[in-house]
Amino acid sequence: MADSAQYLDIVFDVPIRDNPVFTYRMDPKGEAALGKRVMAPFGRREMTGYIIGQRDEAPAALSAGSIKAVRRVVDGEPVFDSGDVELAKWMAGYYLCGLGEALAAMIPSGRRVGGYSSFDDDEDIAQAALSLSEEQEKALAAITAPAEKPPPFYLYGITGSGKTEVFLRAAESAIREGKSVIYLVPEISLTHQTAEAIGKRFGPVAATIHSGMSPSKRLTEWVRIRAGEVHIVVGPRSAVFAPVKNLGLIIIDEEHDGSYKSGNTPRYHARQVAMRRVATSGARLVMGSATPSAEAWKLMKDGGIKRLDLTRRLSGGSPPEIIPVSLEHTEGCLTGELKDEIRKTAQLGRQSILFLNRRGFAYFYHCKQCGFELSCKHCSVSLTYHKSKGRAVCHYCGYSVVPPKACPECGSLEAGFAGFGTEMIEEEVARTFPELRLRRADADTTGRKGSLAETLDIFKAGGMDILLGTQMVAKGLNFPGVRLVGVVLADTGLHMPDFRAAERTFSLIVQVAGRAGRYFPDGKVIVQTLRPHDPAITRACALDVEGFFTAELAQREMLGFPPYTRLIRFTLRSKEAERADGAIARLASIATPLIPRDADVLGPAECPIGIMSGNHRRQLILRGKTMGTLHTAARAILDRYDKGRDAKAYLEVDVDPVSLL
Repeated sequence: MADSAQYLDIVFDVPIRDNPVFTYRMDPKGEAALGKRVMAPFGRREMTGYIIGQRDEAPAALSAGSIKAVRRVVDGEPVFDSGDVELAKWMAGYYLCGLGEALAAMIPSGRRVGGYSSFDDDEDIAQAALSLSEEQEKALAAITAPAEKPPPFYLYGITGSGKTEVFLRAAESAIREGKSVIYLVPEISLTHQTAEAIGKRFGPVAATIHSGMSPSKRLTEWVRIRAGEVHIVVGPRSAVFAPVKNLGLIIIDEEHDGSYKSGNTPRYHARQVAMRRVATSGARLVMGSATPSAEAWKLMKDGGIKRLDLTRRLSGGSPPEIIPVSLEHTEGCLTGELKDEIRKTAQLGRQSILFLNRRGFAYFYHCKQCGFELSCKHCSVSLTYHKSKGRAVCHYCGYSVVPPKACPECGSLEAGFAGFGTEMIEEEVARTFPELRLRRADADTTGRKGSLAETLDIFKAGGMDILLGTQMVAKGLNFPGVRLVGVVLADTGLHMPDFRAAERTFSLIVQVAGRAGRYFPDGKVIVQTLRPHDPAITRACALDVEGFFTAELAQREMLGFPPYTRLIRFTLRSKEAERADGAIARLASIATPLIPRDADVLGPAECPIGIMSGNHRRQLILRGKTMGTLHTAARAILDRYDKGRDAKAYLEVDVDPVSLL
């Protein structure tokens, strides 16, 4: 940039899609430059701005005297570059958000750079050279083979088949060539084993970035990565933006996981951003899972992704025996079959994992006399009873209340909580097996920093007999001593009004089953269910991934849902139901004439969770064969809607939504 630049082009973290760039005067010291953040007046407040360009002259539409100066420069060195700006422009265009919103999502918000925190360089703990199986060798050779334009690769293999070792060898190969690697995991707290393995193998050239770190610590690692001191970055979805030098490889472990999709604007998916980065840098992309997403499965079938199979467990274990057991006529939460297996496992000196994707004690307050249900006063969902707190709590907004002794509607004493959560299971297991060491791992027990990692380490070291938890215990964890996995209630997610409900249920059962018998051939999984004949459950118990996706994709194609169509979801929320209704009706009236021939509109309708945190929620979904035509229509709709927008009705746009709740 020219030294004589007098003006700065700046974007802010605000939802402005058209003309999002603002011009400011250079700071008096002349420290501002592309890639630095500044504090600048914006309307009546001062905000963090991102410098995306410099110019010698003011834009023709502005008089030089009307241009404000930035107040101060935040960064000593640039924290992003023109490549990051290009990626942010792509995100703003694809996810229909502001350029500043996209850039702000990419860059850690820390104000200062703190002390370094890289992994220790410990020669003694470096991984011993394991010999790879024939399948692993073949997969690694395909991933690392010289190619002008390598396709995306998918390591599809049962749990325990050695996917991680192939990922690590591919990373080593890229680093030997002087390139850098981004290794994505679903949630850092759940996969600290991966971070540990990478730290041990790569030492100080490895770094971790995740939301549990303080902003200044994240910024410190970010600056190290930008400086080229780091060659492999591990982290959840936001690590996809890591500013590594000479990107050679992006790995997406457990590709199917829903947490790769952001729940806030910009609602990006790490897989799509990774594909974009790979396309513009010439790097390779390798994904992997025992249960691919439906989108990835279809791409493998159609040849868009090259599938590499790993079919056997390497550590001597074999796929566990999985037995579906009906919960009907069972008193309490545990069937006789599950109790017998827990007892047998303990007698063998081995460990059990009990899994239930629902925390709390009981989740459904119902009156048998009048049918009254106790729901959150801010959200249209049932309250969950937490016995340890003595309160009924909403898991969406945190509202809580002391549960009534009698029905608030009719006064009947035949009212109370039904259904069960992890707290109730904990109580029943402790009562049934007082001699066994038990620990619960869910959001209520692992709030303290490092407490989940501590629990998992104790379990791995054999310090407890039974680990009970929510999906924190279902993913990517490798415990040699586990013989038994009990899925306490397999169908918690099946009744969700979402076209991905069956896929999620299937994946979760297969993933959690993969924790059993990793090192021994006698692994057992008991799947308790109220719907033993549901195809998602019977196929998960048979580990029939092929059969599940054949049937699921046929159904999706027939109903016109992804991956055979693309979706853009508009959600309107307001504190007042009438405003939400009025705004969604106006949006629908704008949308209807703009929809292209090969697309249609679903709605307007109330969202499945109609009220959340006191906001009334309404939705309109555009559905079409190609994203190009949907994008064009969506932009036209948003341009017209923005002109008379109701300030008290907030619009969210979600391109390729993974959940429709």
